Amino acid sequence: MKSLNSALFCCALAGTVFGEIRGIAQTTNTRTMRPVIRGRFQAVTSMKPEATWAAERILLAGGNAFDAIVAGQAALAVVDAASNGVGSDAVILVYDAKAKKVWSVNAEGTAPRLATIEWFQKNHGGKLPVNDGLLAGTVPGVVDAWAILLDRWGTMSFSQVLAPAIDLAENGFPLSGGLAGGISGSKKLKKYPSSVKTYFPNGQAPRAGEVFRNPDLARTLKKLVEAERRNRLKGRHKALQAARDRFYKGDIARAMAEFSEANGGLFRYDDFASYTAKVEEPVFIDYRGYQVYKNPSANQGPAELFALSLLKGYDLKKLGHNSAEYIHLCVEAIKLAFADREKFLGDMDFIRIPYEGLLSEDYARERRKLIDPDHASLELRPGSPERFLKTSQALDRPVAVNLSGEADHEGDTSYIAVVDRHRNMVTFTPSLHSGFGTGVVMGELGFIFNCRGDYYSLVPGEANALEPGKRPRSTLQTTLVLKDGRPHMVMGSPGGDDQIMRTMQTFLNMVEFGMNVQQAIEAPRWSTRSFPASPFPHTMYPGEMSVEARVPESVQKALRDKGHKLTVSNPWSMGNNAAIVVDLKSGVLSAGADPRVDAYAWAW
Repeated sequence: MKSLNSALFCCALAGTVFGEIRGIAQTTNTRTMRPVIRGRFQAVTSMKPEATWAAERILLAGGNAFDAIVAGQAALAVVDAASNGVGSDAVILVYDAKAKKVWSVNAEGTAPRLATIEWFQKNHGGKLPVNDGLLAGTVPGVVDAWAILLDRWGTMSFSQVLAPAIDLAENGFPLSGGLAGGISGSKKLKKYPSSVKTYFPNGQAPRAGEVFRNPDLARTLKKLVEAERRNRLKGRHKALQAARDRFYKGDIARAMAEFSEANGGLFRYDDFASYTAKVEEPVFIDYRGYQVYKNPSANQGPAELFALSLLKGYDLKKLGHNSAEYIHLCVEAIKLAFADREKFLGDMDFIRIPYEGLLSEDYARERRKLIDPDHASLELRPGSPERFLKTSQALDRPVAVNLSGEADHEGDTSYIAVVDRHRNMVTFTPSLHSGFGTGVVMGELGFIFNCRGDYYSLVPGEANALEPGKRPRSTLQTTLVLKDGRPHMVMGSPGGDDQIMRTMQTFLNMVEFGMNVQQAIEAPRWSTRSFPASPFPHTMYPGEMSVEARVPESVQKALRDKGHKLTVSNPWSMGNNAAIVVDLKSGVLSAGADPRVDAYAWAW
């Protein structure tokens, strides 16, 4: 068996050589920073080369996309530890090639049963802790997602798919500059003894290029494998369930609960024992023959559908890519979509989301009237989609707008996608939300919880209002696209509230402007913060937007003239995208990865 380092070397070398060969004819007008990676059979793209290698290894060993995605994300949990981990929440979309059906896997975490609005009013000054400490956490969801993917659609065992991650945690990997800098610069990691033990061995922050090990995490992952092996004679299903249950109902759950209670957290054993990720029907719209799918509950993904529903009423090609008119229209559509995000999106176990109205053409037609082509809007303007339901029922739901504070619209998330030879597709967005999540390594377990609990609202009645056992409306989202009912694209992007804007731009760059996947990822980007931020205190910055410096100065001036409060970011600063596209005529796979970060794509 190849060693990890030699496999990565070969993969990197092949990516350079073969990618450049393929790249000779891949573009006609625009060169790209990285080549499109093309193959006939299978493809992987992720935020880290080690994760792409781990997924590739499983595919080459005969596993399918579902096996490979678990292996890849488990590896991401080790090597992209600031952004995701075993303590992550996640949203996942899958295309089951055999059933020819798209499914949503909702692995968002839930609030502890002791977490209530009243508790935070009484004990925390009516505020939520922001991305620091156990009070900001929610129950991890990815381990249950692993079990669902393997049990329902996969073919391999935990022993097989966790092997790369265990190797990376136990034997180590060379730290990237980004992760080394994140560790050394993290104030919250330095606050907690368990985190100092894991990330500052010998009292020193590890440097870029040093081999970093996390033996506690390796032991935790091995416990899942041990539980599976002890139950293998009961059959694959029960063996997988035993591994999953050791995390949520066994000694790992008890260790998490005991550590939480001893260190001021609200998590108790029952919070883990009662948790389950959910397989749900996705939501989608048809955009000019492309069926764009999103996860329906407890995430912001559907807001991209709201925006696309508005934009398909315009001739975007005529406006021109990244013209002032085009960017202005997109920004205004996003503002309206995110206003509806605030009022209507949340955990469907607790609230009703009127998708029939939100995704209707009649509602989109009404909302388009609010877009002024010459002036930037400065207000949050949610609509009344319930008027377009067959059975109209008013949703008298409050929406708070806060213009004070300094809530951050950014976030730390990771991403991985796999397409296999059968054309099963999986697009997987796991996250700790902010750098190193809560910052608290859970005792001797080697991992940190996500800090998604700072997303809740403390305003009773709001869609995202905190309740025990409720999932927050996260910024996580992922995209799966069919073309005329056939599997065509998977894509995603880390980036907090900005995720939707990044994937929407990537999608439109390909569909409206004919770019290949790498051109679409690398194109200059825009963003806006003219809506409430997801993290507490949910600050809105009316009229604010930004563009990368590669957007022409004439366009920047025209946007300012329309009233946008424009800032200009560094030329390559707004993106973490990755995507895979299936050519419906040739069957060729094209994988892209963002040069702005350490993303790495491979296909063969």
